[in-house]
Amino acid sequence: MTEITLKPADRVEITVLVDNYIDIFVTPSTPVDRRLPFATGRHLLAEHGLSCLVRVFAGNREHTILLDAGLSRDCLLNNARELGIDLHAAEAIVLSHGHFDHTGALLALFPGATHQVPFIVHPDVFLQRRLNNPATGPVSLPQLDAVALKKAGADIKMRKEPSTLAAGHLLVTGEVERTTSFEKGMPGMEAMVENHWEADPIHDDQALVINVKDKDLVVISGCAHAGIINTVEYAKKITGVEKVHTVMGGFHLTGPVFEPIIQPTIDGMKRINPEYVVPMHCTGWNAINRFFKEMPGRCILNTVGTTYVF
Repeated sequence: MTEITLKPADRVEITVLVDNYIDIFVTPSTPVDRRLPFATGRHLLAEHGLSCLVRVFAGNREHTILLDAGLSRDCLLNNARELGIDLHAAEAIVLSHGHFDHTGALLALFPGATHQVPFIVHPDVFLQRRLNNPATGPVSLPQLDAVALKKAGADIKMRKEPSTLAAGHLLVTGEVERTTSFEKGMPGMEAMVENHWEADPIHDDQALVINVKDKDLVVISGCAHAGIINTVEYAKKITGVEKVHTVMGGFHLTGPVFEPIIQPTIDGMKRINPEYVVPMHCTGWNAINRFFKEMPGRCILNTVGTTYVF
């Protein structure tokens, strides 16, 4: 894999529009995490989904990228409205992977935009999928409709390889290499490939990476089905940057199936040694608490509406 030169950004601001957790009385703001001031007129929602607005600043230019679109149309659009954010200002939308808790509001995002919005995805996001639970049988998952997205105004860009946005200041990892011994994807996931069901490794899982001047890498995952340690190590490999400043997003460590890999994941994160870890969405309450216990002073509890500034 050829290294990609990721241009350093002066600053990045990441506003969490959709996540599983909200708390209006959480710890006051710091220079890194700007919490919303208490306001009785503001009504934000939380749901089992993820969406982040990423603003990258370099020189006198600002670039706005939207990562994911939550579980439902109502949650994302409500929260953007309450926060005074114009989603149509995004110069591109990136999908971390094709699962329904990241795609809910997509069809509402493209109509009304002043330009045809690039929609950056891995080709596998359009696969027909199901979760095959041995105890209950297969459960079909909602399938992303490429035709409907195109009709809505999406300029679909299907890429497996790493690529850049924001004038070269933001990296989309594309398909993540899987090298750890313990990150095995999501058991029971299946996809329809050539007219038959087969195990789905969720190859479409990808992340965003920004190289912040004097801080180094900020990595934002969706669910990290490829494994959050794999994701960060791959970001280091393809950028050639060793130091990681912040890792944030869903780490997918919730539920009994993933309990055994919580400790290896925390150990791997300690070796990476970021300044900050912000576990969100599908990380799970047990894993989040253990991150806080084992990486004190570095973990930040996310709540919907928070803006992170690096």
